[in-house]
Amino acid sequence: MKRIFYFFIAILIFISTSFTVNDGWVPLLDSKLSKWDTYLSFRHKNGYKGDMPVDSKGRPEKPVGYNNDKTGVFTIDKNSREPVLHVSGEIYGCLYTKQSFKNYHLKLMVKWGDKKWVPRLNEPKDSGIIYHSDGPAGADYWRSWMLGQELQVMEGGCGDYWCIASSAGYITTKKTPAKKDTMVYDPAGTKTFMGAGNNFVQQSHNYEKPGNGWNTLELICFGDKSLHILNGHVVMALSGSSYKDGNVYKPLTSGKLQIQSEAAEVYYKNIYIKPIKALPAVYAAYFK
Repeated sequence: MKRIFYFFIAILIFISTSFTVNDGWVPLLDSKLSKWDTYLSFRHKNGYKGDMPVDSKGRPEKPVGYNNDKTGVFTIDKNSREPVLHVSGEIYGCLYTKQSFKNYHLKLMVKWGDKKWVPRLNEPKDSGIIYHSDGPAGADYWRSWMLGQELQVMEGGCGDYWCIASSAGYITTKKTPAKKDTMVYDPAGTKTFMGAGNNFVQQSHNYEKPGNGWNTLELICFGDKSLHILNGHVVMALSGSSYKDGNVYKPLTSGKLQIQSEAAEVYYKNIYIKPIKALPAVYAAYFK
């Protein structure tokens, strides 16, 4: 009986550890962060309004820049047996993939640390995954990230959508009595253009695990469509992904992945990606 028991355990271990090969999943994290580069901007202060930060003499400050993370904002946690990304949040910026991706399924796990930094000491902990990222870093309001579409990672708001820089698209939304100025994703809502002033849509429901456990986020992108999935639940669907180039909107359907540092300590692990040849049929109804 013991031999049979251990045989089945071995089979389960094999199944759980071999999916990266058999199912096409590719890991994006390793002990050296070899598949990523970094960009750090500024230690933003209270009262920031989007203007270029200046020093005590009123001169424009220079951002920390590319691959100059001497503070250790993005590191691999040395106390973990598996690669776990630690984002200190101390300086605004991003860890971004060296490779660009198109038509894919991304999976990862996330949980919060304890620290927060100015200017978000009194705000929910915040980070995010920016996809279809293109161009130079620093193109956004915070002068910290590339153009792209954001799957927000925030306490109480995992799966929210943000336009970053000039990105745009369509989301079916509704407004709620509790937050009259906030649009909420609703598959049965009104098709709404995002961009040109409409920059944020709240997720349909909060499916985050209580007690700061590890949450599983998924991002499915195919063509001009994307889905934000939290712990198995679709909480956002975007179509017509685009960006504004001058006075013209152009398709935005591929690019690098960015992980934000945004004044909060956060951990990521089990970051995997695989190419897909079609939008899974189970999700087609979200785009009718």
